[in-house]
Amino acid sequence: MIVNEKVKFAVIGAGHIGKRHAEMIMRNEDATLVAITDILPKENLNIDHFNVPYFQSIEELFASGLEFDVVNVCSPNGLHAFHSIQALENRKHIVCEKPMGLSKAECEQVIYKALQMSKQVFCVMQNRYSPPSVWIKDVIENKLLGDIYLVQLNCYWNRDERYYKKNNWKGTADLDGGTLFTQFSHFIDIMFWLFGDIKDIQGKFNDFNHHDLTTFEDSGFVTFDFINGGMGSINYSTSVWNQNLESSITIIGEKGTVKIGGQYMNEVEYCHIKDYSMPILEAANPANDYGTYKGSAANHHYIIQNVIDTLKGRTSATTNALEGLKVVEIIERIYALRNLTKLK
Repeated sequence: MIVNEKVKFAVIGAGHIGKRHAEMIMRNEDATLVAITDILPKENLNIDHFNVPYFQSIEELFASGLEFDVVNVCSPNGLHAFHSIQALENRKHIVCEKPMGLSKAECEQVIYKALQMSKQVFCVMQNRYSPPSVWIKDVIENKLLGDIYLVQLNCYWNRDERYYKKNNWKGTADLDGGTLFTQFSHFIDIMFWLFGDIKDIQGKFNDFNHHDLTTFEDSGFVTFDFINGGMGSINYSTSVWNQNLESSITIIGEKGTVKIGGQYMNEVEYCHIKDYSMPILEAANPANDYGTYKGSAANHHYIIQNVIDTLKGRTSATTNALEGLKVVEIIERIYALRNLTKLK
């Protein structure tokens, strides 16, 4: 437990998300940013303003002798488990960007190493902090909707040549992993967080306009049953022209209906529940803005604060390693169906 000292962080990966992590660490009075690591030359990364030591490999970082407590893994998806295990072997706690790995087996290796080294693994699922997510979690846990009949998750975004650049890891099978891993795992996490595991999965997948950009599907329809009762579906695409359309979840229950929508599941669009009045929620944080495209809500400061509070013994991890594994395992089971399908 870290009691009287600031929590010291090192960030692996200096892309958009890595810089976001570094910025949120710098802004927190209980945190210190110690180092940044990336494979690219420093002059290509626009990170001078962080004013911390820079290393071009994780091996150089650990050989440097710098003292720190936590490694924020913000490297390409396919390296998350590898870098997490390396950091755990060096007795560091982990903050791992989604996804925790690209397979259940990778995630299990991370969890085993964390248990072996007595270190924490925090999985980044920042959409849990959005006011509509906090609100609907309370509604579901208090059974205000009664039995859940139907859940529909719709994720319709734009990801085109402005996002999938040549000679980049995005769009590759080994480092990206697929649309559900990179774009929509946050929303699968919210669904799992609210309703639990799924079974009897069926799916249909297609590649409409990403043949020259990715090695996997850009769109899919997935249906399933919830183990806890009710049925659900995930409908998703990155083929929306020019800009994101929506990320939404519609819940039909015994005693009411709710739809949370907006581009990033950040607005309660409909709430009609028996003997219930909708409260006024705090405004959601804006989406992460990456210039030509946008991502999920900018809630990473909550993640950093949760890491600090947990390591200081004030609370527990918002998204633990087992939950991170479960989201990966659900996507892996969906993609087992995709791999049986010949994409058009």
